[in-house]
Amino acid sequence: MSVKPMKIPGADHPITITSNPARVVVTLAGRTIADSRNALTLREASYPPVQYIPRADVDMSLLVPTDHATYCPYKGDASYFSAPSGGLVNAVWSYEAPYDAVNAIKDHLAFYADRVDIVERRD
Repeated sequence: MSVKPMKIPGADHPITITSNPARVVVTLAGRTIADSRNALTLREASYPPVQYIPRADVDMSLLVPTDHATYCPYKGDASYFSAPSGGLVNAVWSYEAPYDAVNAIKDHLAFYADRVDIVERRD
């Protein structure tokens, strides 16, 4: 068994996590999957920002855990969910035990922005 490398965010690969002051609503085919005023915005290196939404603000009855998993040396192991009613496979992920540097995203979910509609509202 090989040991997974763990890296610390820094100047060469910055990661910041901030509270999003907007209301973040995630929909799929007109159905609301998540609605939160407590989302976190994770900015990592040159990647687009990602909204991490507290699990409590996600309709988990619409999601099914899958066996798919990925690994990020900066965040840890990611587990995935599908939304069968919307035809989405492995479109939602979560870091169940994120590394200390990004521990704020524990108990949060993120959605692939090209598979769902994510709207930030200032209402």
